[in-house]
Amino acid sequence: MSRIHLFEFEDFRWFPEFIRNYMTDFLQFVSNTFDFYKTTTPILKRGLESIGTNQIIDLASGGGGGWLKLIEQLKIEIPNVNIHLTDYYPNVQAFEHTKSLQPDMVSYSTEPINALDVPPDLIGLRTQFLSFHHFNENDALQILQNAVDTQSPIAIFEAQKRSISDLIKFFFSPINVALVTPFIRPFSIGRLFFTYIIPFVPMFTWWDGLVSVLRTYSEKELWSLINRLDNGSNFEWEIDFVKSGPVKIYYLLGIPKSQSNEFF
Repeated sequence: MSRIHLFEFEDFRWFPEFIRNYMTDFLQFVSNTFDFYKTTTPILKRGLESIGTNQIIDLASGGGGGWLKLIEQLKIEIPNVNIHLTDYYPNVQAFEHTKSLQPDMVSYSTEPINALDVPPDLIGLRTQFLSFHHFNENDALQILQNAVDTQSPIAIFEAQKRSISDLIKFFFSPINVALVTPFIRPFSIGRLFFTYIIPFVPMFTWWDGLVSVLRTYSEKELWSLINRLDNGSNFEWEIDFVKSGPVKIYYLLGIPKSQSNEFF
């Protein structure tokens, strides 16, 4: 199946912020409830150790992803780890909620942060969860190039691959949205209204979920991006997957080569 870079509604600047936030809140709730990323902890630890930092710079964070569960696991092995949440369209309310539950472990940027050109003061392991597919080929290349140029380790995770089976799985996402919405916190009357009365949230989540599958980069395409990087050979690259219950989490990990051999 060829990669098709169709549009996702939440990528548009004109898209209503509150609807985008309801959608990313749904993704955060599902990620934390089912602990999708529990098996990614060793990958994150390796990225942090590669530059001797306890700081994670999470790019394109959406509603905060699965960090609440991940933090519980990370702080056992790295007690002083800090996760800094960022997004080009920051869901500040969701960031505040995540920080309120882990005040010593979470910080966030309220201003837009561009994953293609990360501010130099944000230093640490860069991560992206369920977001790399949002970027077209040139932008995806620039994300990786910016990490190489700044000698910043980067870990990218996706919970889907470009396949018919995953298209079928995401086809039923409106049912999932309807089932879990009453349990999402903080509680919002608007969330209920735009889920059950005017079903914008399930409708847009359905479309964006299907498009996410079609946009996801294959392993071959990721290696093609890596091979086009300037000085990409200065990094050690790894592309693989880990199982998390019935879900496979696909990842790309890049670590500066001068320091990676100690950990690989």
